[in-house]
Amino acid sequence: MSAARITVCDSESGPGPDPLTSPSAEASGPDLKGLVPASPRSSTDVSPSPSTEMSGLLSLPWEMLTHIASHLPAQCVITVLPKVCHTLGNVGKDTTAWQLRARRLIGSQAVFPVGPREDFDWPSACLEMEQLITCWTGQGHLVAKQTKKDEEESEEVKQQQRAGQEEEPVVEGQQDGREEELEGVGVEGQEVAYGVDEGMEVVMKGEEDEIQPIVGGDQLERLREELEERLDDDAGGLMVEERNHRMVFNDIEALGGAPNRMENMADPRNLGNRRRVEVKQRPSPRSQSPPPALECTTLPTCHIAQVNSVLLLGGEGAVCATGSRDMNVKLWDLKAGSLLHTLGARGEFSTHQGWVWCLASQGPLLASGGFDSTLRLWDLQAGGAATGLIKTGAAVLCLSCQTDVLVAGTFDKRVSMYDTRAAEPLVKSVRLHGNAVMCLAADDKYIISGSKDCTVAVYDRRACKGLKKIRLSSYLLSMSYSGCEVWAGDNRGMLHSFSIQAGTLKPLSQFDVGHTALVTGIHKSAGSLYTCSSDCTVKVHIPCAPPRTVCIMPHQMGVNGLSVEAGVLAVASGEDCLEIWRPRN
Repeated sequence: MSAARITVCDSESGPGPDPLTSPSAEASGPDLKGLVPASPRSSTDVSPSPSTEMSGLLSLPWEMLTHIASHLPAQCVITVLPKVCHTLGNVGKDTTAWQLRARRLIGSQAVFPVGPREDFDWPSACLEMEQLITCWTGQGHLVAKQTKKDEEESEEVKQQQRAGQEEEPVVEGQQDGREEELEGVGVEGQEVAYGVDEGMEVVMKGEEDEIQPIVGGDQLERLREELEERLDDDAGGLMVEERNHRMVFNDIEALGGAPNRMENMADPRNLGNRRRVEVKQRPSPRSQSPPPALECTTLPTCHIAQVNSVLLLGGEGAVCATGSRDMNVKLWDLKAGSLLHTLGARGEFSTHQGWVWCLASQGPLLASGGFDSTLRLWDLQAGGAATGLIKTGAAVLCLSCQTDVLVAGTFDKRVSMYDTRAAEPLVKSVRLHGNAVMCLAADDKYIISGSKDCTVAVYDRRACKGLKKIRLSSYLLSMSYSGCEVWAGDNRGMLHSFSIQAGTLKPLSQFDVGHTALVTGIHKSAGSLYTCSSDCTVKVHIPCAPPRTVCIMPHQMGVNGLSVEAGVLAVASGEDCLEIWRPRN
């Protein structure tokens, strides 16, 4: 095959620019020398001349041509082949070829797309799926391996600390000092701190590892004596282990390396003792060994409470906004890895007067909603300057920002529409549900909302009326609207898919992708599906039926939200950091 010479076409006259040397062709990467015409090409067009007889590759039957093209990357078919000639460019317009490619990617047993097939963007879907598989396959294994390593190192640190505490002399009056320190926390706090309660049952492992209950003061004293004897027996082993650990650390330090173990020792959550340790920045172990296709940047958010919402801005994943329970919204420069602004009106100490629960943006407008029953508007082009304040009358739980309207779902069971340019911004407020509105999605025609009353409702913006309401066995917490498909996650860890056509919302399927708690965030596009949950995981899937999970990333704490833009993934969790995953250049 390599010795055969394949000619695409013969052109009429004159040499012309080589389309394969253009920047876009170079970026796409595939070697297409076998597809390049051997004879000179026209400067205006490289498609075959009608007067010449097709030969070489173009003389093959169309089915064979599309089959050959199906083995090229989707990026090459979309951007490179049209530059070679019109005939090869038409390969990218063959819907059947793209459907066969999608079937090869997801397998013959899965259904894709889940929703309507009319006007479905097959090239974009295949391109996204290929990029998703290339970037995320194997990433979950690497993260799990790193997490296991971190846990082992954390346990090692705890063992060393226990050994150090055993060696510390007992200072007279030290116990009295601890009692004074805990005096101000109340009786319940003291019981938690000391681990005792009048009716509490204490257990320990016996010689054969069976659990033996111990109740009462005498037995507690006997338990203490037995534990002291066991610690005395193990003290020599712990000291040997510590000495070996120090030898390893000295060897690594001599080579100029700083082990992650020592960094974790500075983290008070890893120490688990009563001492207070000050840490300026906690580096993420996941950012130490990124996979070949992805790189991860971990930013300390500077928030002093959990981050509830994260939103990528600008269309390129270069700027990010975070909303927190510390009542602040912060803007981040992700390329520089630095904080840009903490949003707030002049004279106010924080962005909101209550928890910031949701964010939405459209163009230069950023909107934030909070538990202080307000919507606050910010101009990104003016450096995040405050441009408006809207009082909603109830806590704002979800937002969707469109070109002409800002849609908000609130705790008082209402869906409200606001014109942010008007002096009196409220356009319409409707009560579509019997409980708090937890999530919503919108476009220029419809608003789809999910409520804690276990219903999903559709509102027709042009006709100004509700169209349909569907009752579920659970309530939805997160929602993503793409094309004619709506995907949502519920309070039981399940995913739901709906189709919407001509105002008709139709339930399609319900999927179990392995989440065991609230699905707090979801993003669906033509060829990708991202979900996160309070079960401490982020999952990446192909949006077929059933979804094919490509990657599972565990976290130390529950994940509160995610945002995806231009292939960049931002993750906000109960930890004090913000994870940014992007394809490596």
